[in-house]
Amino acid sequence: MTQSPAARLPKALPDSPLTRFLFADARMAPVWLLARLYVGWMWLESGLGKVGSPEWTGAQAGEGVRGFLRGAIEKAGGESPDVSGWYARFLETVALPNAPLFSYLVAYGELAVGIALILGLLTGLAAFFGGVMNLAYLLAGTLSSNPLLLVGAALLVAAWRVAGWWGLDRFVLPRLTRHALAPPVRT
Repeated sequence: MTQSPAARLPKALPDSPLTRFLFADARMAPVWLLARLYVGWMWLESGLGKVGSPEWTGAQAGEGVRGFLRGAIEKAGGESPDVSGWYARFLETVALPNAPLFSYLVAYGELAVGIALILGLLTGLAAFFGGVMNLAYLLAGTLSSNPLLLVGAALLVAAWRVAGWWGLDRFVLPRLTRHALAPPVRT
């Protein structure tokens, strides 16, 4: 009997020794700790600046993000725009009318990502959401530290198994995994 092409494919592709060492070996935990602390500190510092600002989370919430959004929308014009038209339309029709909401999401999102990365708590998830924010800033035409932080986030997501080893993930992830994979209780 002939096997179907799908049946001939391997169930799982093995990791190379280098990939396994870099992204899954506990001996790399000190390297990932330094990367995690750097990226986490950058997010924490940025979030603290916004959370303490009346234009982001205070009486004038939304004013800080409105200025940023208007600047990004302006970058969509001209001969060689820094912002894609589709993204400028999203900013103009969705983000700008909801500036106070986006203001709180940005401020507390940056703070949460920073705290989670520094503590090593749900590192892969925190790095993923940090990367999403970096991508949003890059799409809005803002460079600064965003390319470096996006690369750091991508690497931390890839190294999620060991990046939080010297952190709370070492204790939290086994409990989450055990509960998530536990068979249902029959009554």
